[in-house]
Amino acid sequence: MSSANLFRLSTSDLNVSRISTIEQCFGDSGIPLLRTGRVLIAEGVLLKVCRKRPKKRQFFLFNDLLVYGNIVISKKKYTKQQIIELDDVRAQLTQEEKGFQVISPKKSFTVYTNTSLEASKWVQYINKYAKDCTEHRDVAQAASAAEVAPVWIPDKAQQKCMLCSASFTVINRRHHCRRCGHLVCQSCSNRKWVLPAQSKKPQRICSSCYTSLLSGGSIGDSEADAAPVEAAAAPAVVAASTDGSSTSECDSD
Repeated sequence: MSSANLFRLSTSDLNVSRISTIEQCFGDSGIPLLRTGRVLIAEGVLLKVCRKRPKKRQFFLFNDLLVYGNIVISKKKYTKQQIIELDDVRAQLTQEEKGFQVISPKKSFTVYTNTSLEASKWVQYINKYAKDCTEHRDVAQAASAAEVAPVWIPDKAQQKCMLCSASFTVINRRHHCRRCGHLVCQSCSNRKWVLPAQSKKPQRICSSCYTSLLSGGSIGDSEADAAPVEAAAAPAVVAASTDGSSTSECDSD
């Protein structure tokens, strides 16, 4: 779609009205979405895979953003607005029917739709408008987005640490490596590293990723990025579910 057509659509009464309604649904929990040049492309309720279980989330695809949030009242109230800029995004179908993944430096995850055709359409639209956004970036911006956030493996998918094979228990809790997304134990994830695209704060990483980063893995060049940090030791007794899943790390959207 040409820039002229996008501009014309962005100023149409229907587009302005729909985006205004979405803003109202998010209320104070969201940021303003209405602006010149922004067009609502698609919307729908998708099943997002979270760390403990899949959950329904309301998704909105614009020509420059992917926005989603928790559903409080269908079509009336949403909370916990999440925004991913499309210039760093790609989408791909999963091997499982009706599913696709959103991949970006900030956050990556899997979602499921009602039909395989619907999943294909979401992937098609996301990649089309992501490509349009990417074409307007310079080389430096493209290079900074080279490393993407991992898709987290759900808690129930593994009963043992994926590095040392120690069983997860109430005491030996699950942790996600923020660099590879694997489920690991405390002993195998007692390091932290700044992953700039995800957060300015040091993030928990597994020992395998720590070794990789020390040997020249893809990270930023600033002093903060170059400084590994020890993760705080877990207390001897913690609140946890009986299957060994952590309660200190909530479902992350």
